Parts: sequence; C-alpha cells; structure tokens
Amino acid sequence: MSKKRVDFGYQKVSPAEKTKLVGGVFKEVASRYDLMNDFMSFGSHRILKRILLNMSQISPNSRVLDLAGGTGDVTALFASRLAKGGSICLADYSQEMIEVARDRMLNQGFSNIDFTVAQAESLPFRSDHFNCVSISFGFRNFTDKELALQEIYRVLAPGGILLILEFSQPTNRLLETAYKGFQSLWPLAGKLAVGSKSPYQYLIESIDKHPNQQAVKQMLEDANFQSVSFFNFLGGITSIHKGQKAIG
Repeated sequence: MSKKRVDFGYQKVSPAEKTKLVGGVFKEVASRYDLMNDFMSFGSHRILKRILLNMSQISPNSRVLDLAGGTGDVTALFASRLAKGGSICLADYSQEMIEVARDRMLNQGFSNIDFTVAQAESLPFRSDHFNCVSISFGFRNFTDKELALQEIYRVLAPGGILLILEFSQPTNRLLETAYKGFQSLWPLAGKLAVGSKSPYQYLIESIDKHPNQQAVKQMLEDANFQSVSFFNFLGGITSIHKGQKAIG
C-alpha cells in the first residue's frame, strides 16, 4: 500500500483523504462561492477570467474543457464565444458546484454546455479532443498535479492550449505582508457568509503551500507542454500559466 502523503493546507494526508476533504470544502461553500470570490478579490477575479478567455485563442467552433469549472462563470464566458459547431464542457469534482452551475447556465439561456462530474487525475474524455483546457483557481486543489497535467495533455488536441489562472506568490515583500493581513479576514467573512470558517482557513493554507510561478512553469514543461509561459497580475498575487500541446 502506498504511503504517499500530500498537502491539504498545512496537513499531510493520503491522496484519497485529500480528494474527499477538498470535495467537502466545496460542498460547504457552493451556495455562496461567488459572493466570497467577489469579496476576496474586490471583483478583480472577473477581469482576470476575461483576460484568460482572450488568451485562449479559441475559434467559434472550438471544443473547450473548463476543468474545475465550479459555478460556471468562466464556462459562460467561453460559451458566449462559441457557435453551434463549438462545444464546451464544465467538469468539476463537486456535484454541488455543478448543480449551482447548471441552474445558473439555464437561467442565463445557455444550452450548449455539457456538465461532467470528474476528477482531474482521471478525465473521462477521449484523447486529442479539446482545443483548449482552462482551469481557474482550481489547480492548487488537485490531489496529484503531475498526473492531472498528463491527463490534460492527453485530452488536448495537437496544438491545443492549456490555461491555468491561479493564486501565486507576490513579487513584492510589502505587498505580500499586506496581502497576508487581508487574508486573515477571510475566515471571519466565511463564517458570516456561509456559516463556517474552515473552508477559508483551508483556502489561505492552500495558497501558501501552492508552488510558485517558476515551479508551476517547470511542472508544465515536465508534462511535455511547449511554449510554456506565465503572466503575473496584481503584483504576483495571481498568475496565468499557458502551455501548448505539441502539433506533431
């Protein structure tokens, strides 16, 4: 039996335990997830997601996978750019998040979206299929990031693009200190918004334990992605990583 331990915030747990615990976090916050995102980012996450969309290079007929798609805000952005010949799938490990997303998308009139409960390390899609895979603030929660990247590479079509928008490491010491002070408010805000501090304490810890920009870049290169780059925003508090599957 494997004795491998992985990070769940500051705890060391088995891979199976992390998968279960992360699922519990998002089950608890699903109904107020977007409200807290707006508070924690002062709304900037919406701008960053539009930047991600514009970096995707999708055409109206592209096939897109929004992985760890949560409540569907990024999925909706992509869906608005696609024609009848295109398709988009929102995949998330949390059934509760997908239910929120499905209701929202129907209310907004989208009918070109598929929904799939899936774990990033074992994607139920055929190889060489998607033109773009996007991940917004979900990569750090994957149980096995290296295996997830292998799966993403497999399901991307040759020349397909991977985009990862994620919390990262501030590049300025003063900004980092101020940011950590702001983070200290998140658990209390979570208590007021969703009735629990623990999901937002985990959020702080998961950001702190997440690999920095250069380390994530190296992970993409190790997974055979080409033309790997990253772009810092908000002084490095967030970054967008980009990689491409080889054409031949």
